[in-house]
Amino acid sequence: MPAEWDEQFAAARALMVMIDEMIDGAILVDRDARIVWSNDKHVWFNDRQIASLGFRSAADIVGQPVERVIPHSRMREVVETGRSLPLDIMRYGEHTLLVSRLPLRDGRGEVIGALAFALKNSLPYLRPIADRFNKLQSRLARIERELASSRASKYTVENLIGFSPAMLQVKRLVRKASQIHSAVLLLGETGTGKELVAHAIHAGSNRGDRPFVGINVAAIPETLLEAEFFGVAPGAYTGAGRQPRPGKFQLAHGGTLFLDEIGDMPLPLQGKLLRALQEREVEPLGSNQIVTVDVRIIAATSRPLAEMVRSGGFRSDLYYRLNVFPIQLPALRERKEDLEILASLFLERTAVSLDQPMRDLSPSALDALRGYGWPGNVRELANIIEQVCVRTEGESITAEDFKDILPTAAVHRSALPNAKRPLSEAVDELERSLILAALDEADGNKLEAARSLGLSRTNLYAKLHKHGISPDRER
Repeated sequence: MPAEWDEQFAAARALMVMIDEMIDGAILVDRDARIVWSNDKHVWFNDRQIASLGFRSAADIVGQPVERVIPHSRMREVVETGRSLPLDIMRYGEHTLLVSRLPLRDGRGEVIGALAFALKNSLPYLRPIADRFNKLQSRLARIERELASSRASKYTVENLIGFSPAMLQVKRLVRKASQIHSAVLLLGETGTGKELVAHAIHAGSNRGDRPFVGINVAAIPETLLEAEFFGVAPGAYTGAGRQPRPGKFQLAHGGTLFLDEIGDMPLPLQGKLLRALQEREVEPLGSNQIVTVDVRIIAATSRPLAEMVRSGGFRSDLYYRLNVFPIQLPALRERKEDLEILASLFLERTAVSLDQPMRDLSPSALDALRGYGWPGNVRELANIIEQVCVRTEGESITAEDFKDILPTAAVHRSALPNAKRPLSEAVDELERSLILAALDEADGNKLEAARSLGLSRTNLYAKLHKHGISPDRER
């Protein structure tokens, strides 16, 4: 070792001698990350490793760049930055080492080199810490999986029940919306299934494996909406937590943000929402930091947004930003062809949830349901079906069972005499219409139509033959 090196690093060498029993190896490098000294233990430099590097002895490594001897060394980083790396697990040859790296400075504070040493028998002492770390990592991964699952889409386009022309059109638009990245605006009365449609669009998009985050604007007090949207910085207000609280934009990053009842958003917040959508960034409450976000927006409302824009109740610029791909969801009274299949579905679900036997809807009961206006739409139908299952008994449900649930006029209309026909004929007609509708929706694809009807392909062909439908019919 040159005399000037010996003088500069004498104190560091003395320190290594003092803690010799605690270490398995030590090296010193100068300000150019060249090795100037190593101790006699040579955990890094045994005879076989030294020979493989082309040196005759450990003394020959002095003056060599540290990376030539230890390919993945971080000593140069310590020298160049002046920052220590107090604990690092390092793999070298057959050894796994716990290494500490410290910068060395002269009397003026200038970095003149760095020191690295491996702690003796470090791994047995580290094992309890490593085990604890692994358990925490596993717990964090499990929590992240559960959170991701809770943010996943719950429905797909297959969950959109109905074969009426209005519902077939909705399904076509949902599939189209899944293929684009533009904002979608869902319009329709309360209870028409806007949230279900939003889930279906997300599930069919290329963001389907990312978070789906929904927020009901009407259900949150105006004073809390900004925090819910954009998040809260630590200590932003009295009572705020010490940790940052992400908003719905941050939670939906990379996925879809569903803004339900957007027509109820206060005007002042509309401007902030517009800026977030335009700039793709948010500023948490009480923070000066800008957070970049990537979200696909699906908004929904039961209010007449276009009229609200004309009256000044909704910002026109935000309306145009949201109303890129509008989808109008039909009211149940506009798709009464789907009423029977929907009612049967809700009957089955209710029977399972209440642990009751499945019951049928009599023709008079169906007439009663068809005679009602359904202001609450599909949601109201589900409620009515659950009520009748809870309140009445019997193998089948009749119009009389609805007398205390539906308006009297609807029940009376179902009791009026009308022309009857054999049940088998009515069932065959319904089955034929459902098959034709499924084929139209699937663009003639028999396998896809069979899946939507819950049939095997063989059964579908049998039913096509039964109803005189050509397998190769043109749409």
